[in-house]
Amino acid sequence: MTRPFKVLGIQQIAIGGPDKQRLRTLWVDMLGLEVTGNFVSVRENVDEDICTIGSGPFKVEVDLMQPLDPDKKPAVHTTPLNHVGLWIDDLPLAVQWLTAQGVRFAPGGIRQGAAGFDICFLHPKSNAEFPIAGEGVLVELVQAPPAVVQAFAQLAG
Repeated sequence: MTRPFKVLGIQQIAIGGPDKQRLRTLWVDMLGLEVTGNFVSVRENVDEDICTIGSGPFKVEVDLMQPLDPDKKPAVHTTPLNHVGLWIDDLPLAVQWLTAQGVRFAPGGIRQGAAGFDICFLHPKSNAEFPIAGEGVLVELVQAPPAVVQAFAQLAG
C-alpha cells in the first residue's frame, strides 16, 4: 500500500486543564516556553494560550487549554493530553486517502486552526463505517507550510 502523503513531524501538543494559569506556571514560568498567542472559541469551548518550544521549521507548538464552560462539550480539560498535532505535507490528499482506508474523522472537515494553518482531526473512536481511529486519542492533522515541508525534506536528505 503506497501512502501518497508524508507525516513530517510533531506540529503541536495540546494540554488541557480546568485552569490554564496553573498550566502556565509549569510550561511558561518553570520550563521557559514562550507565549506567542491566544485563541478563544465558543464553538470549540476553549480558551488556549499558544506557546512554542524550538525554532524555525522545527518549532513545536504547545497549547495550554481550559474550557470556557467546564460543563459543555468539547471538554478540553477532561483529557489532560488533549491531542497531538502532526505536520502533513498534503492535507487534502491525506484526508482523501485516509478516508478511503477507513479512517474516521471528527466533524468539521478541513478548516483553519488556532495557529492559522489548515487542520482537521482524526476521531478518537472508531465505528462500523470507519473502523480505524485514534483509539482514545484525538489526533490533529496540520497542513505544513512550504518552508516546513522543505526543511523536513532537506533533513531527510
